[in-house]
Amino acid sequence: MAAAFMELRMDQLPTDPLLHILSYLDFRDLMHCSFVSRRLNELSKHNPLWKSQCCKHWLLTDDDRLQSGVSWFCLFKQYYTDLGRYIQYYAVLKRAWEQLKSFLQQRCPRMIASLKEGTTEVELNDIEAQIGCKLPDDYRCSYRIHNGQKLVIPGLMGSMSLSNHYRSEVLLDVETAAGGFQQRKGMRRCLPLTFCFHTGLSQYMALEPAEGRQMFESFYPCPDQTAQDPSAIDMFITGSCFLEWFTTYVHNVVTGEYPIIRDQIFRYVHDKSCVATTGDITISVSTSFLPELSSVHPPHFFFTYRIRIEMSSSASPEAACQLDSRYWKITTSDGNVEEVQGPGVVGEFPVMTPGKVHEYASCTTFSTSSEYMEGHYTFHRLASKEEVFHVAIPRFHMVCPPFREPVVRTQKALASYTPRFDDHDDDGEYCDGDGDDFDDLRGINMAALEGAWCPRHI
Repeated sequence: MAAAFMELRMDQLPTDPLLHILSYLDFRDLMHCSFVSRRLNELSKHNPLWKSQCCKHWLLTDDDRLQSGVSWFCLFKQYYTDLGRYIQYYAVLKRAWEQLKSFLQQRCPRMIASLKEGTTEVELNDIEAQIGCKLPDDYRCSYRIHNGQKLVIPGLMGSMSLSNHYRSEVLLDVETAAGGFQQRKGMRRCLPLTFCFHTGLSQYMALEPAEGRQMFESFYPCPDQTAQDPSAIDMFITGSCFLEWFTTYVHNVVTGEYPIIRDQIFRYVHDKSCVATTGDITISVSTSFLPELSSVHPPHFFFTYRIRIEMSSSASPEAACQLDSRYWKITTSDGNVEEVQGPGVVGEFPVMTPGKVHEYASCTTFSTSSEYMEGHYTFHRLASKEEVFHVAIPRFHMVCPPFREPVVRTQKALASYTPRFDDHDDDGEYCDGDGDDFDDLRGINMAALEGAWCPRHI
């Protein structure tokens, strides 16, 4: 009785207030309203209502609608028929891809040509049948937009260069990923997401909760070198699901968190508070963890850090100076402290003049998963070598990603591990001094709104 009364009252309202009310509803509620009465069924098809839905869920524009030649309502139906199962992911992933492509077009244009067009539902279903596992919907949705990247260098998912070590990770297309699907003990039901030609390194996604992994999390595998069983695989965790993994990376790229060096994305992270200015010279530091050179057992965590030295452009010419030496104080999370000093940086003694920037990278290893470094450089003025002064290097922290051991480790560490610190002499490391250095509403029946549009499950 109350429902019938409410229906009557709603039908008595003028059209404009009703449309205003309907404009606050999501597409699910609009569809539900179509079942209430004939009048609401008609109003629920009001074209401007569906323009907002198309913009919200499919990121469509007026140009897209004009090009399609159909109404906003029909355009929403077309997209929902094709991509309805991904409606909770599509807008986020589509926006991330568009932001990434816009950024790459300006900063790394050769990467644009390596992106592959989206795959199809049929192809994704065939891949699932091939590997015998379901792919998560956020992964499928992203691959409907772009099917990864061609196997080229540089890789879309970031590079790293140190001395004679180079890594560049390609975002694998789904067909290549399926070819690397793992069924071996220790890596069962794991699908590769990335691949590096130089190191053989891949990030994987767990398609089932097995062997200590959580479902759909991404990780770098790390063999337990102290176990006799080669299937004992530790994991450096990089994301809890594909959506988080991919969108976090894109955010870091497009916001400038990751520097672009020679048309490649380098995965250095800069803490904005990690900046120190002494007089006319500013020092800033960014860091990166290298999983391919690290291990949990034995504990060996490899980090690289990149330092930017900049002299203010407003400094007087008499302020010109040259770096003579460096001093480091290194503190690990277990309280051990080491002090290191030596001449120059990366075997160089850079001269700083007003407006000049000098950048270099070095690396270190620790037996603890987190630590910090701080120190100072010693400079002398070019006009007077007797005028010597220190420039502070801000404290910067190096923390490895969360890691997890397999459920069962077959053997304890074979021998005690002696912590090793690099001598921090910076010699021979990568250096780039040019200063320019990523309600489960099942069975929604849109046919109730118009025609025989088949229901989709979301």
